[in-house]
Amino acid sequence: MDVQALIKEQVTSNPVVLYMKGTAESPQCGFSANVVQTLRACGLQNLVTVDVLSDPEIRQGIKEYSDWPTVPQLYVHGKFIGGCDIVSEMYNNGELKTLLHS
Repeated sequence: MDVQALIKEQVTSNPVVLYMKGTAESPQCGFSANVVQTLRACGLQNLVTVDVLSDPEIRQGIKEYSDWPTVPQLYVHGKFIGGCDIVSEMYNNGELKTLLHS
């Protein structure tokens, strides 16, 4: 399976997927850690994470898939939501919790 097909499979077969540096238990950058904390603050229990540092093809492939140059990247119900700044903004205005629990 090519990397684009793999990414599509990951984002469409899981309700919430976060492409990040490190893991939810051990984030390897502050932006990734912030998104994980924000998702947990919304009460999200089932978060699937993909560590882009462990797979260079996924690290590059996710940027091409979303046409977004940075990681972390959050997907909810197969839709690209955004990175750390967008997730934080959505959390602050209440949109993120609504989206996650819809």
